[in-house]
Amino acid sequence: MMIMDRDVAIAAAEAGAAVVRSRYGASLARVEKSGGDFATAADLEAEQAILDVLRAARPADAVIGEESGRTGAEHADRTWLVDPLCGTLNYAARMPLVAVNVALRIDADVVAAASADPFTGEVFWTDGGPAQVRRDGVDEALTPSAGSRLVDVNLDPPFPNGPAFQAARLLAHPGFGARFRPRVVSTTLAVAWVAAGRRAAYVTDGHLADSVHFASGIALCRAAGCVLTGLRGEPLHTGAGGLLVAADRETHRALLALVEEQFAG
Repeated sequence: MMIMDRDVAIAAAEAGAAVVRSRYGASLARVEKSGGDFATAADLEAEQAILDVLRAARPADAVIGEESGRTGAEHADRTWLVDPLCGTLNYAARMPLVAVNVALRIDADVVAAASADPFTGEVFWTDGGPAQVRRDGVDEALTPSAGSRLVDVNLDPPFPNGPAFQAARLLAHPGFGARFRPRVVSTTLAVAWVAAGRRAAYVTDGHLADSVHFASGIALCRAAGCVLTGLRGEPLHTGAGGLLVAADRETHRALLALVEEQFAG
């Protein structure tokens, strides 16, 4: 019997999460990358565990991995986007705020996605239907909510819209503090939390098209019914780029107005 793509995504994310969890707190070798970024042995081992699942279940598909790059058929219609450990700096500092992201893109559309939290055992997933979270084998639909007023702002580079827009300036804006409460967790697990109702919104600069970091979270938020645009309210991956995702339109409008102040100033 054919395994569904969503189940492959979930199994792959869980395999990566198991490695991340098992290596947590250990002394890990680092692999230096450009711009001061780095990977740990856990990133590499988690990606290999994910690739093993994908190659066994979908050997004809292409894969773009954060650490291994593109493998598989060059012109495949089906491409898996793999981020084995989103929040490497958190992890290396022994702070358990990370995500394992696996998404399947067919042509231009992400049709299955999973974001696993290695430390809670939760897997947020979608196959294009309602977004779900799996805990102890039980699935529950995700419901966005702005009730927490918590907004995650990504402060990690690159900042292609700087100096006109700087995410850090949102945190000091009186209008932001009057309405929202800032959070900076530095992992795209926070994007899944918007879909789950644990965050009111998430804001980041950057060019995110085909991003192994963001593909899963964006798919989850779309499936959950969140409001998603680029930084300036344009369709995703157009114009200024970036991501402004909110639980509802009112929250999105309020944040968009604060962002626009920077561009106008």
